[in-house]
This record gives sequence, structure tokens and C-alpha cells, in this order.
Amino acid sequence: MSAEVRAAGRWPLADHREADWLRELTADDGLTGFMPPGLPDAAWVLHAMYEHELGPADVSYREYRRAVLNGRGAELAPDLDPAEVLGHPTGEHPGPRWHRRRWAELARRFGDPTVPEGLFPCRTSFPSIPSGAWPAGLQAPAEGHLERADWNRLVDLLTAHSPRGADTPCLAYYSPLLRLAEFEVHIRAGVLGDAKDLYDHPDEDRWTPSNLWARDRTWVTCTDYDLWATKVAGPAALVESLLGDAEVEAVRLPWAA
Repeated sequence: MSAEVRAAGRWPLADHREADWLRELTADDGLTGFMPPGLPDAAWVLHAMYEHELGPADVSYREYRRAVLNGRGAELAPDLDPAEVLGHPTGEHPGPRWHRRRWAELARRFGDPTVPEGLFPCRTSFPSIPSGAWPAGLQAPAEGHLERADWNRLVDLLTAHSPRGADTPCLAYYSPLLRLAEFEVHIRAGVLGDAKDLYDHPDEDRWTPSNLWARDRTWVTCTDYDLWATKVAGPAALVESLLGDAEVEAVRLPWAA
């Protein structure tokens, strides 16, 4: 059975009213996702960044892409291969010559805070990089969704900190912005042990859910459509496990708790 068929069978659509408690909790319409408060604690999983082994080029990704389309890519960045830099699959590791870089590592290199105080992790992060000038050879974090590896690890940690483990009933909310053609909300019901399959759901275009929560509301995640990080709100033990994990990079943001 393919991952797509398995996901479609195990995560059917649920009633839209299942998200009413989040609307009330956040006093929001959920257009970009419902951002929960700490319940009672929270951490932010920072979305993955990758650096090409040749390092960042002295040209922005946007300028490099335009130059490649005009046949001038080799003039601007002769050492980069356009096939490696442009057009890799969303949510997957970009390739063998790319290496993951932690936000804290790059922040020290650029002289920036890991996340500027008072702000959410998003395009305003790394203020030393001018707006719209993210360099080719340094892949910016994905906006509005987790990379597959981080999604899988998050599911593992949620499973370890849920009383019913893999059998924990869950609901997954997808913002209408993720389905611009129909502009409709999707809520899907399943169990936590099948949550990794959501990455391959044929009707969700490889987006991770805007919100995933245990039906008993022990914890809830939020991957806001406009942000470069996923908030996880829940028990202190879950948050501590995220902060200490070697695979995902997570931080506390007191101003966004």
C-alpha cells in the first residue's frame, strides 16, 4: 500500500466544528492557523535551513534564479549548479551537497539573535540579511510547513509524551490558505501513530497541518502559514524534550508563549 493511499484511508475528513474550541481559545478565525497560548508550556520548533557545501554565494537566490532563466547563472555564481540550487522538492532534504545549519549557528555567524526579541520566527529573522536578498547557496526555512524529517521527529516526541501513545486520537486542521483553489478548511481525524502519513496525504499537497492536536487537548501544535517555525503547546515534560532534542532545533520565546 502506498503512503498516499494509506494516508487517505486513515485520515478522513471530520466535522469543521471540531476546531471551534481553538477559535474560542485563540479568539481567531484560523486563516493562517490557530496560535495557542502555552498549555501550560510552549516551545517553537525552528524550521530547517541548509547550506551548500560551497557556502552562500555573493548573489541573492532571487537574482540567481533570474540570471539562470536568462542563461547568465554561470556569470553570477560559476561554482553553483542550478539543478542543485533551484527547484528541489518542498519539504525534503535538498541533496547530498547540502548540510543542515542550526539557526543558532548562523545567528552567531551573522551577528544576529536566533530570533529577534518581540518577533515571531519569520522573514524578519536574520536582520543582517536584507529583505528579499537571501543568498543562493543558503536555503531559507520553509514558510508554513515543516520538513518531513522534523515532522516525523515531532510526531515521535508527541507520541512519547501522550498517555495513549500511538493510539492517541488526533485532529489535523488545514488552513484555507493551503487550498487556494477551493479556499476551504479541511479537518482530518486519525490517531497519532498514523500522523507521519499526513505528509503524503494526496489531498493536502505535502503541507503539514496548520494545527495538530490530541482530542483530549493535552497538547496542540501550530504551523502558521506565514511563519518559519512551529509552536508546540503542552505539558512541561514535552516542551523540555523538544528543547533538549538533538534532531530538531527548538527554542522558548517568552514574548510569544
